[in-house]
Amino acid sequence: MTTALTSPPSPDVAEKPMLLVLGAEPPPRLGRLTGRARIEYADESTLAALLPSADVLLVWDFGSHAVRRVWPGAGPRPRWVHTASAGVDHLMCPELAESDTLVTNARGVFDQPIAEYVAALVLAMAKDLPRTLELQGAREWRHRASQRVAGTRACVVGSGPIGRAIEHTLGALGITTALVGRTARDGVHAPEELDRLMARADWVVSAAPLTEETRGMFDARRFGLMQPSARFVNIGRGQLVVEDALAKALKERGIAGAALDVFEHEPLGPDSPLWEVPGLIVSPHMSGDTVGWRDELGTQFVELYELWEAGSPLPNVVDKRRGYVPGH
Repeated sequence: MTTALTSPPSPDVAEKPMLLVLGAEPPPRLGRLTGRARIEYADESTLAALLPSADVLLVWDFGSHAVRRVWPGAGPRPRWVHTASAGVDHLMCPELAESDTLVTNARGVFDQPIAEYVAALVLAMAKDLPRTLELQGAREWRHRASQRVAGTRACVVGSGPIGRAIEHTLGALGITTALVGRTARDGVHAPEELDRLMARADWVVSAAPLTEETRGMFDARRFGLMQPSARFVNIGRGQLVVEDALAKALKERGIAGAALDVFEHEPLGPDSPLWEVPGLIVSPHMSGDTVGWRDELGTQFVELYELWEAGSPLPNVVDKRRGYVPGH
């Protein structure tokens, strides 16, 4: 989706636009914008004071919820906000949703890396690799049979670019995949079909954005629909899953296994009971982070900034009411 700016910056204005970066280490590489923007950096303690002066806000620290807390209602505010993440729930608030500020995300950077990570998790669970590593550590030789993934079925919830990349990558392994989206369209099933598809799937993958409709969608009832031999993967948002219900399903062997890369509260504390749930693979929100990922995010933003600077339409525009970039 592309959207033209309602009030593009004028080349006749002598003062350069102010680009405010909500920082995280390492900082973005913005050398191409030298002399073209006044770049200021903020942290959670200084963001509120600097926001009214900014033309553009780059949310580089996508783990911060400061934007949602301090976004100004009436008065001056940035004309454009870009977050270096696929999800936007960490910054959306009623005041931002109702404003004329444009919001864009990092759609496109994480699609294939996340799809590869999901495929790796599927193969790891099918081939019982976690147990193999445990046995290796114990120097124990124990022959076992593993599962063939070709010919199995997957249900992927979330039909955006990440979901479609997962569908394609699992397809290369011979897995038949059904996509579930917000609305039915060519190649995408409606939400009303989710229960039926989950009940017959060997793999259920959560790749949906966090909205009021999707919050807590994977609960005890839905885990109860899954086959005892099925496995669940969440690389979407932590709040999509009722974690206690998943833990119970695993402990009672209602499902065969699961993998979580995102959690309701991050980072996952050392005292969290999730670390010890049998059959659960825990990873620290890393499914999309490959070598050089920060440079890709910085390059993407600079390219978007150059479009904004020229008054050209921007891709990756978020529908602020829905909380994601609408599909085509």
